[in-house]
Amino acid sequence: MKTGGNHPGAQTLAIAPDIAAAIDWWRLAGVEGDLVDDPQDWLASSKLQANPDKPTPKRTPKPPVTPDQPAIPVLGGPRESWPETLADFAAWWLSQPDLAPSGMPRMPPTGPARAPLMVLVAMPEADDAEGLLTGRAGALLDSLLRTCGLERDGVYLASALPARIAVPDWIALKEQGLGAVLERHVALAAPQRVLVFGQAWVSALLGNDSPQSAAHLRSLNHEQGTVAALATYELGYYLSKPAAKAGLWQRWLDWTMLQPEVGTEPS
Repeated sequence: MKTGGNHPGAQTLAIAPDIAAAIDWWRLAGVEGDLVDDPQDWLASSKLQANPDKPTPKRTPKPPVTPDQPAIPVLGGPRESWPETLADFAAWWLSQPDLAPSGMPRMPPTGPARAPLMVLVAMPEADDAEGLLTGRAGALLDSLLRTCGLERDGVYLASALPARIAVPDWIALKEQGLGAVLERHVALAAPQRVLVFGQAWVSALLGNDSPQSAAHLRSLNHEQGTVAALATYELGYYLSKPAAKAGLWQRWLDWTMLQPEVGTEPS
């Protein structure tokens, strides 16, 4: 009996060389058996035959092993060792090793405790050769203070960092506790008001969220409570854009609720 070309057996014989070629190709590639990624219990079938009523135990995946994360260093050391008076704070500020990289000149804060105004900047300026805010930015601040009826000697001047750093990572510094150091500093200084030059750094360091963002800052929290605060641009911004000083003056008037005749617009 003759078999037609469409008979199933004929089709199988026709593709047999292709199947053999595919198997040879995988064998040359190093695959010699069926593989699966999940581990298999080779004795499962025999165990099941021996104990057909015993349920197959479920495998609980083990959590991945991750290396221990290093602890974030805390700036200033143990809090119980921090200064308790403003006089002691200045000496600690200049000597505590982890507050600034070794070899960098540090600038101490200046001014009396319980001053009518505390001026906060991020860090010393590049031209502060004789102390904090003694360069061009300090001259601009002195002009503003005189317009507001204040003098430098009666104002407490401080910085968040004791030394100038090229590009501070304020988020990392907050995680290391610099915000807590600043809060201790403000608490010991106990000013009536705080004027902050630098909206970005104070927002990142103290974690102010809207509507308590740096641009709308009305108070600053510290260890003993809160103090009225105003945050604005860095002093360098007003040096490069003198016309912006008019906006700062208006904000100062609104903040202190003074009448315009108390002072004149800063020059």
